[in-house]
Amino acid sequence: MGLERKMFRGMFAPGEMVRLKQPCFTPGRLFEPGKYNADELPDIAFDMGLVDHLPPVKSNSSENLNAQNPPDQNLED
Repeated sequence: MGLERKMFRGMFAPGEMVRLKQPCFTPGRLFEPGKYNADELPDIAFDMGLVDHLPPVKSNSSENLNAQNPPDQNLED
């Protein structure tokens, strides 16, 4: 028997953006797959394992840009 990955709402921060992997049907609404705020999704989506963390975003921050291109130094001073 394989290992089951149990998910629950407490694994996610209240304002965290999460990914809904499959459609989630509730009596009042259909949630399509996509990005949602964790607060917007029903508990059943977490209990069924339909929600996952978003992958980390790779970006060029100003710190990385400055480290790669240090400012020119004036050697005459």
